[in-house]
Amino acid sequence: MTQKLIFVYNAKSDIINASFDFAHKILSPKTYNCSLCKLTHGALSEKKEWTEFRDNSNSELEFLHIDEFEEVYPKEKYPAVFEVKNNSLELIISPEKLNTLNSVEELINSLKKIAETV
Repeated sequence: MTQKLIFVYNAKSDIINASFDFAHKILSPKTYNCSLCKLTHGALSEKKEWTEFRDNSNSELEFLHIDEFEEVYPKEKYPAVFEVKNNSLELIISPEKLNTLNSVEELINSLKKIAETV
């Protein structure tokens, strides 16, 4: 069975919030409140290392914003990464852990370590 991971960005998906987030990341990146986005995206696009990881992953990866996630799943703290096991969610990378990661490479290494224990 393929591992399924759900990544939840600490942002909403509507155009107004997306525009605000875009401007915030450019004007004041140090105060932007989504560490997952900081790790996986630059100011204008997804980081190359992350795209390559996603494209080569053996896991099923799903990326959601807060509003999209909460339509289906219970409210949590964000950003976060969950694994779906037997139709239930298991938190595998907490917001606190994401806040300690300094690069997309550290995120990828954390995900690889988790996959090794599955």
